Amino acid sequence: MNYKKFLSLKEYNTFGIDVKSVYSFFCFNENELISFLKSDKGREEPYYILGGGSNVLFSEDYKGTIVLIKSKGISVVQENSNFVFIKAAAGEIWDDFVEYCVINNYGGVENLSFIPGTVGASPVQNIGAYGVEVKDIIDEIEVLNRKTLKKEVFLNKNCKFGYRDSIFKSELRNKYIILNVTFKLSKKHKLNLDYGNLNDELKLINNPGISDVRQAVINIRARKLPNPDEFPNAGSFFKNPVVKTGYFKELKEKFPELVSYPAPDEKIKLAAGQLIDLCNWKGKRENGTGVHDKQALVIVNYNNASGKDILNFSEKIQNSVFEKFGVKIEREVTLIN
Repeated sequence: MNYKKFLSLKEYNTFGIDVKSVYSFFCFNENELISFLKSDKGREEPYYILGGGSNVLFSEDYKGTIVLIKSKGISVVQENSNFVFIKAAAGEIWDDFVEYCVINNYGGVENLSFIPGTVGASPVQNIGAYGVEVKDIIDEIEVLNRKTLKKEVFLNKNCKFGYRDSIFKSELRNKYIILNVTFKLSKKHKLNLDYGNLNDELKLINNPGISDVRQAVINIRARKLPNPDEFPNAGSFFKNPVVKTGYFKELKEKFPELVSYPAPDEKIKLAAGQLIDLCNWKGKRENGTGVHDKQALVIVNYNNASGKDILNFSEKIQNSVFEKFGVKIEREVTLIN
């Protein structure tokens, strides 16, 4: 089997945290995964399924096995005059999948361009950007039951998708391993340009198409977000908090500049980046880590900070926001310890 012992995980997490796992197992297909789960390491030792490592924070060495999913494959499984259904393996790089769809003129995923990570991780987190969430285009998810080693299929409606959340992140956490995701994409495009400054980015283009939207999203993200290869980070570190309408009105009286968006159940979503910025964290550094000077949602590992350094720094930000606004901002990244 594809095992390595005491492998540094620095290049397998976008924070660049130099920790080790007792074992690392590189899994390239379903049969290898099942063989691992039947082995002593799969049955007895703790193990963690790692995709692109773009949404995790290691606070210490991992005392078990890290399973790196490297499966590949993208194929059309069904289509009609309006829609196409595309199955992608969990190990596919997410933005490679988006590029494939746009090149083949399949619409609906273009707003999610340039997001790091893998296809298999996308539904767990319910990744989203520029008014689109991956739940909007997922048809079904093929998974492996860790206990029975049998394959199962979850339809979209059974995944309990929420804001940066799903059944795989909450009640079924560590119960299943995602093998493939099937997406329902459109052949007749309806562009979603209402979020952020997408319209401004496209204002000089007459009748923009999905390739124009993809490039606009890439341009905006490249300007706002640091490249993990140059400035190790995990993208948005915090979720945007949701508050009750009544409390939002109180906050708005004290802080008229607050940005807000409607949320389900007649609640209001606040911009975590703005809250952090208003607490004067943007650009601050401490113990090798800091808040990016252009996007307050992003914490950067500037100088070989440890996972614990980054965690402690993030908790100071959370406490500061709560003290000023009475609002709790939750981590979007997954802490591994």
